[in-house]
Amino acid sequence: MPCSRFRTALSARVDGEALPPDTTGPALDAHLASCAPCRRWEEDARRLREATLPADDGDACGADRLLARLRADLRGHAEGGRGWNGTRAG
Repeated sequence: MPCSRFRTALSARVDGEALPPDTTGPALDAHLASCAPCRRWEEDARRLREATLPADDGDACGADRLLARLRADLRGHAEGGRGWNGTRAG
């Protein structure tokens, strides 16, 4: 099964939804154990989800936290650091 189908399943898992009918949890876990790009994709998806969850301080959409994180990542990217997806800038 191509990574794109596993990533669809990962997206569902991260969002707390049911996996697609053609993917089982053990098959997804086995793929993650052997596929570093999909592990990174899952980590990025989880970080994005966490960044957009409502904060306990009444921030209804998490937009302020997301914008702050994106600005920090852009600064790191401009300074030759790593971008939002962990890749080297430049």
